[in-house]
Amino acid sequence: MSVARVTEITSSSKVSFQDALEKGVERANKTLKNVRGAWVQEQKVEVEDGRIVAYRVNMKVTFVLTD
Repeated sequence: MSVARVTEITSSSKVSFQDALEKGVERANKTLKNVRGAWVQEQKVEVEDGRIVAYRVNMKVTFVLTD
């Protein structure tokens, strides 16, 4: 039997939502052990002078707890 925990993180990118998601998962994997999945809870963009300057993703990351 395994027990998992979910943590919420926010990641941003100047390139795309996909890039923000990938950066967020990569960074979470550096800190959290046994990352098993993630789901996007919310997507946002930051706008300056009518142009998108950043893509933001709020996601929930699932990782399995170890003994």
